[in-house]
Amino acid sequence: MLLTDPAHHAELAAECERVLRFAAAARDPAGGFGHLDSRGRRDPGRPVELWLTCRMTHVFAIGRLLGLPGADELVRHGVTALTGPLRDAEHGGWYAAVRPADGAEPADGAKQAYGHAFVVLAASSAGDPALLAEALDVVERRFWREDDGLVVDDWDRTWSTLDPYRGVNANMHTVEAFLAAADVTGDPVWRRRALRITERVVHGFAREAGWLLPEHYTADWRPVRDHNREEPAHPFRPYGVTVGHLLEWSRLALELRAALGEAAPDWLLPDAVALFDTAVASWADGFPYTVDFDGTPVVRQRMHWVVAEALGAAARLWQVTGDPSYDGWYARVWAYAQRHLVDREHGSWRHELDPANRPAATVWAGKPDAYHVVQATLIPRLPVAPTLVTALARGVGPGA
Repeated sequence: MLLTDPAHHAELAAECERVLRFAAAARDPAGGFGHLDSRGRRDPGRPVELWLTCRMTHVFAIGRLLGLPGADELVRHGVTALTGPLRDAEHGGWYAAVRPADGAEPADGAKQAYGHAFVVLAASSAGDPALLAEALDVVERRFWREDDGLVVDDWDRTWSTLDPYRGVNANMHTVEAFLAAADVTGDPVWRRRALRITERVVHGFAREAGWLLPEHYTADWRPVRDHNREEPAHPFRPYGVTVGHLLEWSRLALELRAALGEAAPDWLLPDAVALFDTAVASWADGFPYTVDFDGTPVVRQRMHWVVAEALGAAARLWQVTGDPSYDGWYARVWAYAQRHLVDREHGSWRHELDPANRPAATVWAGKPDAYHVVQATLIPRLPVAPTLVTALARGVGPGA
């Protein structure tokens, strides 16, 4: 089995280090982390975005625990951006994007649940209790809705206007963030809220839709199935069903189940299996970015992050069930990644391929993201719970 092969674990460790070394070039000397092109050159014309700076801070916190030279300084650099230019000292919360060298108005002053979830994750991973407490306070006061058991999405800069759009992407990353925060703070309220979100989205919305999860909703949580029909390949809110999110929810459901222990509801495992099965039904030597609500591919471009999440979900399902079919899926998807995505010449993974598995850039240009791949290299080597950084910090260690 590939998932138990020591040689493969060594291969994963090498790949993790290779991707992290590539990502280090994203450091913006003025603050935060920028976008990297396909050859690993930072684009100075683009603003520093909250979600990306947080993700980079998180993965370099992983690198620090793995002993990667220079990772500690990169974590500090990320935290400095989150306590400096990205933080709105006047109104609270964090801007969606800034140009640190300008020192003026933010490039995007919106307050987004998606980005704030990553502030919680980055603060948890970086080991900054003050930043984590502030981030959790903002998420609880501004985004969490107790009656819904979900978070809302977008506010304006002054927290005076709430966009009526609701979505499950921000809620998915809030689950991830809450699990990390629960491990760091020891407060079980964050796991309970992660369960409430997962119950609404997975055991509710996804199950009711035959596991083809709608992504977009009205303010009272009614699905909007034609959202972005005219822009189906939107990088964050595409039309239809996002295949990679089915895989990501599958993995998170299993990690939540492990974190809850005996208190975990019985539906978490079968729901995770159903989401995985629905996602891999779209496999055709690669995953499409999106499918319609009958499973027909819509955007046939292939995204690297979907492959990374397939690896993570398959590994977790094998760890939980011992079913060798998941090792089979893992091996199939890993071989695909090695054949088509891993860029030995220029570094990291190609972020997008066309339907014939040739490099493309219609949805994602360049290689700005290390988060999905780094986590995919760790998940097969770490237990299902606690969360990755906590496991490493406790000395569990890859391969345990």
